[in-house]
Parts: sequence; C-alpha cells; structure tokens
Amino acid sequence: MLVHAARVALAPILYAQARRLRAIALVLPEPRGPRQGNEGQGELRLRVLVTGDSSAAGVGADTQDEALARPLATALARRLRAGIAWQLVARTGLTSEGLLRFLQSQPVAPADVAVIVVGVNDLTSEVPLRHALHWRREIVDWLRAHAGVQQLVFASMPEMERFPLIPQPLAWYAGLHARRNNIAQARWVRSQPGTSHVDLGGLTRAEWMARDGYHPAPPLYAQVVARITSAIVETTRAE
Repeated sequence: MLVHAARVALAPILYAQARRLRAIALVLPEPRGPRQGNEGQGELRLRVLVTGDSSAAGVGADTQDEALARPLATALARRLRAGIAWQLVARTGLTSEGLLRFLQSQPVAPADVAVIVVGVNDLTSEVPLRHALHWRREIVDWLRAHAGVQQLVFASMPEMERFPLIPQPLAWYAGLHARRNNIAQARWVRSQPGTSHVDLGGLTRAEWMARDGYHPAPPLYAQVVARITSAIVETTRAE
C-alpha cells in the first residue's frame, strides 16, 4: 500500500525523469569480437550458452574479452580444468518475451548450461512481473526442448538505485522494483528443477559502471563472471 501510494504521489516526477533519461542517455554499442568459441584445454566438459539483453551482450565493454560470455567460459575452463564451448545469443533492448522470440529466430547450438540475463527492460517497459516470469518459464521450456539445456542460471537484476545515470526519486523506484523482481525470481526458480537464481547483490558500484552510467564496465563484468562461475562450478561438481 505504501509503495502504491508513493508511486501515485511521485508519478509526475517519475515519468518526467524517465522521459528525460531516454532523451539524454548515451547509446553504447555491443562489443566487438566472437560470439562463440572454445576455451581451455583437454576434454570438453561443458557447453555454455549466455543469452539475454544488453548486459548479456556485454554493452559497456569494448570487446567480448572484457564482457560476460567469453570471460565466463575462460573462468569455467580454469576452475574445471577442462574444455568449455560457449555461445552468446543476446541483443540490446530485449524484454523476457523479446528474448524468447529472439532465441526462436537464432541458430542456438546445443548446450548443457544456459546463463540468462534479463529483466531490466521488463522493468523499464512496465511489463507486469507475473508476465515477465511467465515468459522466463517459456524460455526455460524452449531451451530444454530445442538446445537440450539441463542447467539454467538466471542472474539477479542489478541494484538500479546505484546507477549513476538515474536521478532520485526514479533511482529509488527502479531499485525497489529490481528487488521485487529478484525476490520473485528466486522464489520461482525453486519450483523449476535444474534452474537457479544467482544473487549479484553488492556488486554495483559507480566506479565499476560504464561511461553511460547504466551498463557494467569491465571491472563489474569481472565480478559478475566470478559469482556466476562459482554457482555453475558448485552445481557441476555436485552432479
């Protein structure tokens, strides 16, 4: 009730700030570099798919070597002491529904593990949370059926109240809804076999953000890679 009342009271300010952000936001390109490959030495241990929105694509880094997908594969190869095949299927601006449609249009290779980074565009597009979770469930089903994925890892949304680009009170409002998403997603994955939620809380810092004040810079991507790597390794070794 308090949140609803605050939204009603702040609505004119929130919408004005959101419109201004869309007008002034710096549009960064997706980083250059390969979107699939093999890392490490020895027998192939895992095939990893990274999929999602601009953060999955690595926006904020100059090359894929400093982004998410390839460093994740490299870290997994090092931790597991084995070969890792990886593929990146991502595009800036995707909501959860948009990601499903994008996956369906792409040549997605078979994978053992899928890392899914999505949610911010659901929030900014005002997609109801229950609808976003519905589309994420559809993504899970599609990846299992069409890519043979056994382990699905959903990253939590970032702490948007810490984004340098976003002014108050819009930052407070975005952060509140990001936390709601993370709580709901963490609860939802518990009912989905082979699916997990990786909490990225505590990582968002102004000095680790890209020059647009909105996307991760390489230092933040490195922290995210470390946390997701640990989650995958823990599950893989337990199997």
